[in-house]
Amino acid sequence: MPFKHNASRRHRIEKMKFKLTNWPEYEAGLRRRGSLTLWISPQVVSSWQAPKRTTRGGQPRYSDLAIETALTLGLVFGLRLRQTEGFMASVLKLMGLDLAVPDHTTLSRRASKPRAPNKRQFSRVPDKGPVHVLIDSSGLQIYGAGQWLEEKHGARSRRNWRKLHLALDADSGGIIAQVMTDQDAGDASQVEPLLDQIEMPIGQFTADGAYDGNPTYEAVIRHSPGATVVIPPRANAVEQPASDPTDQRNQQIAAIDADGRMKWQVDTSYGKRSLVENAIGRYKSIIGTRLRARSFAAQQTEVAIGCGVLNRMLACARPKSARCRNATE
Repeated sequence: MPFKHNASRRHRIEKMKFKLTNWPEYEAGLRRRGSLTLWISPQVVSSWQAPKRTTRGGQPRYSDLAIETALTLGLVFGLRLRQTEGFMASVLKLMGLDLAVPDHTTLSRRASKPRAPNKRQFSRVPDKGPVHVLIDSSGLQIYGAGQWLEEKHGARSRRNWRKLHLALDADSGGIIAQVMTDQDAGDASQVEPLLDQIEMPIGQFTADGAYDGNPTYEAVIRHSPGATVVIPPRANAVEQPASDPTDQRNQQIAAIDADGRMKWQVDTSYGKRSLVENAIGRYKSIIGTRLRARSFAAQQTEVAIGCGVLNRMLACARPKSARCRNATE
């Protein structure tokens, strides 16, 4: 990595400076992020009640859209389920809408309902072509006694967490796929579930060294045969005999051995991988580092709603910056 390569002489390297090129639009978008203006379209009002069930079993009262609306508002404003119920009731009353509000027990039960991953489609300009996918993962804390019990009573227990896997569009910065697993799931094992949620063709797939291996390359090529896979091989990696002369991993190892890792990063635009790290940091700073739900299914619903909230916030305001060149350059 560049910061490791230049660690011995970092004090003599001038920090790069950037200037925003769309400050008026970005400033207005930041104000829109804090707006409390809410509206419910007539389509949502008509779809608030669940459709009539045609199979055996009880008839649900609220549609999935109503449950998702309540959970989204609760997550955005940091409310628990009971407070979410009261918040929804007050909002609907202020808007003059005669709609029933799901109670907290209904929200808890419906949030734990298993759901298939939604394939999120993003509006893209057709001329731009395939998408550049960035993938990374990070841990999220789950409900537990926390550090206070350990410091107070000396109780030691194995700390558990969940692992959030994200796929990011490098051009728009939006989250186009997400998967949440337990702490024992490997990063490379979740590449295919993430790619199954992406319907657009992939032009380039970029990930860190944890995804290095044939399963990752095979999963990407199955999704998009013409995709370019950019994954840094291990430091002691050697070229493997392959029948296919266009084996991408062998080509990357040869390029690093010939020109060095730093030049390989520049030629392959590997530095864009920092965007997915920024997205993970954005999730933890805005949504939180700890999951509120208790069950695994409800935690998956919470993560999916959180990613949707971040995409909406990013659509309101996204900075565009350009590097300031020095006069000596």
